[in-house]
Amino acid sequence: MKKITFVTGGTGFVGAYLLRYLVRDGVHVRALRRADSPMDLVAEIADKVEWVEGDILDVPSLEMAMEGVDNVYHCAAMVSFDPRKREQMMKVNIEGTANIVNLCLSLNIRRLLHVSSIAALGREADNPHVDENAKWSDSLLNSQYAISKFKAECEAWRGMAEGLDVVVVNPSVVVGSGHWDNSSTALFKTISNGMKFYPAGGTGFVDVRDVARASIALMNSDISGERFILNSENMAWRDFMTLTATQLKVVPPSRLIKGLPLEIFWRVEWLRSRLLRTKPVLTRETLQLTAHTFHYDNNKIREAIGFQFLPIAATVHETAAQFLETYPKGIRVHMLGVTS
Repeated sequence: MKKITFVTGGTGFVGAYLLRYLVRDGVHVRALRRADSPMDLVAEIADKVEWVEGDILDVPSLEMAMEGVDNVYHCAAMVSFDPRKREQMMKVNIEGTANIVNLCLSLNIRRLLHVSSIAALGREADNPHVDENAKWSDSLLNSQYAISKFKAECEAWRGMAEGLDVVVVNPSVVVGSGHWDNSSTALFKTISNGMKFYPAGGTGFVDVRDVARASIALMNSDISGERFILNSENMAWRDFMTLTATQLKVVPPSRLIKGLPLEIFWRVEWLRSRLLRTKPVLTRETLQLTAHTFHYDNNKIREAIGFQFLPIAATVHETAAQFLETYPKGIRVHMLGVTS
């Protein structure tokens, strides 16, 4: 029988690129989708994927979807820095991952690749250099999203302790074309509208295609019981925003925001989102994080499988060009071309 690869979160940003690579490689892919999942990001390959309707929080539907599966890419997760979504995010990310792990074990599924996040490694102001050996510790710099991803990753490691073959990837800020109104892709829309301020800190950035390519390479390797940071480059937020603004042909931000103005900014944004009943663009957590600098080490995956990351400048150039070509025309979705 032909092996079946199962993907959760296939209609999301990272998952959509992963599906495109798997389909290109001739893999028999079964992907989970909710009844109301938008299919914009996977429209061009939708007919090449075996779709099953269900939810990672609905165990009966999930169990039926995972019957006969050989391996699993668990990409589904909820990303939110809105305090109103905290409980839901915790449930989706932690309980959803526990359900995947439990079914992998009970259905004798061979291997699980869990898409985690650099947020799950934890952040400490006095320890800005982070690699895969980082130990989680409670810190005010750990957002609720970070806590949810840390606990979700713990479920994956629990599965390994119970006999499951597991590998984990921890992507940094994922960059690329997708839905211009969602996830990190919305950075291009935000910057295109003009930003005068930039935060003081910095972080890591990675091309969305690298996340997909590295995940597949690790799934197909003999590596087990390891985590890998997926990070192309560490950059100051000012440098990333200036690069992006330049490619979008708008004036780059020139004023540092910190201290009292920073505190006022997130409170104004919180009030605006409450009055308009919209999703806040920036929150206390996100602004607090961007005020600090962290450097993420990518040596482990480069040495383990010889992985080469795409340069972020090239990714921003390609993504910005697509944004300028599509968004002003009312086209809300675009995808980068897959690479070898």
